[in-house]
Amino acid sequence: MAVADEISARRRSPARWAIRLLPGLAALVIGYRVLAARRSELSGAAAALGHLRAPWVAAAALAELGSLAAYAALQRRLLASAEVTVARAPMLGITMAGYAIQNSLPAGPAWSAVFAFRELRRRGAGAVAVGWMLVLASVLSDVGLLALGLAGLILAQGHDAGFGVAEVVLSLAAVVGAVVAVIRFGPRSERGLALATSLLRWFRRLARRPPGDPQESVRSAATRLRAVRPTRSDWARASTFALANWVSDCACLALAFGAVGAPVPWRGLLLAYGTGQLAANLPITPGGLGVVEGSLSIALVFYGGTERTTVAAVLLYRIISFWCLLPVGWASWAVLRGINRRRRPPATEGAA
Repeated sequence: MAVADEISARRRSPARWAIRLLPGLAALVIGYRVLAARRSELSGAAAALGHLRAPWVAAAALAELGSLAAYAALQRRLLASAEVTVARAPMLGITMAGYAIQNSLPAGPAWSAVFAFRELRRRGAGAVAVGWMLVLASVLSDVGLLALGLAGLILAQGHDAGFGVAEVVLSLAAVVGAVVAVIRFGPRSERGLALATSLLRWFRRLARRPPGDPQESVRSAATRLRAVRPTRSDWARASTFALANWVSDCACLALAFGAVGAPVPWRGLLLAYGTGQLAANLPITPGGLGVVEGSLSIALVFYGGTERTTVAAVLLYRIISFWCLLPVGWASWAVLRGINRRRRPPATEGAA
């Protein structure tokens, strides 16, 4: 039976590869249509992209790699607080592969989380520690992005009224603050557990999931989370890595302006960047394709950027931070898959 199953799996492999490639091809088609619809804006930007400054491009690429390294360090720090050690290279590979999965496949964030969970479990991490880390890394990442957004509101000095994003940023700050409070105090507070139960019930009415009694699910999760006790140093270092992730990515955008020979609209850079990243989280296109470019370009032009050079800088930023990372991420996925195959114990000769 084992041999028959292996042969059957090999026969299905072309279909599996086709299923995996289709989302990527769909993303390319969507990207082509978005770009074709903006030919007039891109015609001037193409000229600017034809005269790039190589040192600035290299610096932007290094900043983007620094962003991924910071997120990998964030996850390693959280795992270390749960007494789980993962080497830097595998964690960076998992992070880069997860990025490619998240921005290539339908429901990418969910598949990326599943992939990271399985990879870390293969390296000896416990299920509770990995699940806790994935949730908290996402929350701390959102906190870091909101911190940049709030700093952008201050630097913009009231000019954000044209976009009406102040209310959005402040509302999200309140929501994230509530989530952080639940994570920080929920496992030890009856009031926090009641709030988490209410949130889970509300979510179940909308999504019809997860199954089971919300109160029992929350209390079971709280019991397992009590075993993880990060120190203040753990929280501080993890928060620093979360913020460094966004700062490095934003630096890539700023350096892209230098690469096209344009001044950076500093006054609105952080606010425009935060708006663009919020747009990237909308489930409209993979990785916010088209949505991010549009929101970033409009906001940066509003804050003083020249239309032609701003579009060129935003496109260069997206080429570095999105398109170039996809093949790198999938290559990391292939390497990890090869390592897992070599680690897999061989089947016994008596298997049938």
